[in-house]
Amino acid sequence: MKLIKIILGTVLVSCVAFNTFAQESRLKKILSEGELRVGTTGDWNPMTMKNPASDSYTGFDIDMMNELAKDMGVKVTFVPTDWKTLVNGVLADKYDLTGSASISVGRAKVAGYSNAYFELGTVPLVLKKNLSKFQSWGDLNKEGITVAATLGTTQEQQVKNFFPKANKKIIEAPARDFQEVLAGRADAHITSNVEAEKLVEKYSQLAIVPVRAMKARTPIAMLMDQNDHTWINFINHWIRLKTARGFFDQLATKWKLATP
Repeated sequence: MKLIKIILGTVLVSCVAFNTFAQESRLKKILSEGELRVGTTGDWNPMTMKNPASDSYTGFDIDMMNELAKDMGVKVTFVPTDWKTLVNGVLADKYDLTGSASISVGRAKVAGYSNAYFELGTVPLVLKKNLSKFQSWGDLNKEGITVAATLGTTQEQQVKNFFPKANKKIIEAPARDFQEVLAGRADAHITSNVEAEKLVEKYSQLAIVPVRAMKARTPIAMLMDQNDHTWINFINHWIRLKTARGFFDQLATKWKLATP
């Protein structure tokens, strides 16, 4: 509780000008009701993974949110969501914030973000047996090549920008883009470097295309209500404090997250 008192004290001092927001903030509601609701997709290894048998979650995001709830002195409830409705869940008050999400201009138009605490890059994956045909980004940007992405992810827009000449196949959750590659219905798909490394560990048929450089280096952060300045400030102070104490570095090491 000492940590939560330090953060709350900092927030209250910095938010004197936002008394109206403080009265209506989700922070006050969370502390009074004793519950933090977190939207998570459960399909992004190693950030958030759902075990259907136990209906439980594991991953970088899950550890992060458990730590946040512990510091706040409340319980955490993970609310299932998917990528195409991730932002809408914040707007509709289905959850108080989300787990990690790539920062994008489109999302920032309607939702708020916390400060970033990690950075990703985008890489393409293909079947290992086809790797000799695909050695660069340009090899995928050709007519007759099909590249998949998952609906609602930042890769959905990236696949359109990166491969104007190729066929684009957008897959809707709970199906995933990499499954199209495994099934031979797509030649490639793109995803974050951290997920790519987990996929090639799990599926020996997949391989990361040895591109010279990743594309779209992007910070990740939590999605929140853009009008709730008190709540955003609180989370930003928490991120700053935990960063200074090495918490995010420890999580990155535990879950083997490689920086781009």
